[in-house]
Amino acid sequence: MRIEYDSKRDLLYIYFADLEAKAAKTVTVTPGFYADFDRSGKLIGIEILDASEVMGDRKEIAIDLIPKAITSEQETISIVRDKHTKR
Repeated sequence: MRIEYDSKRDLLYIYFADLEAKAAKTVTVTPGFYADFDRSGKLIGIEILDASEVMGDRKEIAIDLIPKAITSEQETISIVRDKHTKR
């Protein structure tokens, strides 16, 4: 998984597949929030427009990698939005 933020366009993209994967279908979840799927219907990415409005003042995103029912330890990755992000 890879997360990129483009501060010029205020766009957040979360990749669930290789960067070379091509979207065959894009579904509008809600205006400004889009899900990309490959030819087999597998989710390959999520795009969020006006991401700073969606994220608000949050500077971190925490993702549970292992369901809590399987382990008592919380395993998360924190992605810190850096003001020096490549554009």
